Amino acid sequence: MERSEDKEAIRKRIWRSLEESGVSRFPRPIKGRIPNFLGAEKAARNLVHLSEFQRARAVKVNPDAPQTPVRKTVLSEGKLLIMPTPRLRRGFLALDPSSIPGSVLPRASTIKGAFAHGRPISIEDLSTIDLVVAGSVAVSRSGARVGKGGGYSEIEYGILRESGLLAEETPIATTVHDLQVVDNAPVEDHDFLVDIIATPSEVIRVNRGRRQPSGILWEKVTPKMLEVMPILREVRKKRVLNQP
Repeated sequence: MERSEDKEAIRKRIWRSLEESGVSRFPRPIKGRIPNFLGAEKAARNLVHLSEFQRARAVKVNPDAPQTPVRKTVLSEGKLLIMPTPRLRRGFLALDPSSIPGSVLPRASTIKGAFAHGRPISIEDLSTIDLVVAGSVAVSRSGARVGKGGGYSEIEYGILRESGLLAEETPIATTVHDLQVVDNAPVEDHDFLVDIIATPSEVIRVNRGRRQPSGILWEKVTPKMLEVMPILREVRKKRVLNQP
């Protein structure tokens, strides 16, 4: 792949490749989504055996289908699961397995189940995050991640960094199919880099080539974003109040 390939071209190529190879699975169509794939469970197993996962007490995992096995393992191993709601319209949900019956943990790891068994949580009440698991359309071996194009993962990361709930050294992982690993991908100033890439066949550890974003790039936040994401308004208000 040439370095000049932009994010949208990468997305279209990966979505097409997964469909044509027969490894994509429900929900369909995968275009416009973080794609679910055959082997998502094995990729999750490769991730959860790592020391970064085993040490973590609170894990933030995206709500997309291919990361359902990761969310299930977070809960089954007694860890606190922090899940952003789709498009951050309702902020974050916290799922504490100590208050969820064991028989419903598999359902609680789904999006619908998380809304039924989790609780909306404010920034003030959120725990420090020990590990982030992000969904990806594509990811390079140098840690550059391509999402589905909405920028929500970057906003979530910025909110948590700005609120002191994530540190520069907090590890970020993604689980993808091997076909989603690309040679190169562009990196913008608001993008975070991935430290760990878990596929069904391998674990790739990344040496970051730059520092992570330290917070929200407010100059890129639009009035529409503030309108549809109340949590973003909350963070901006606190930022203004804390300014000297």
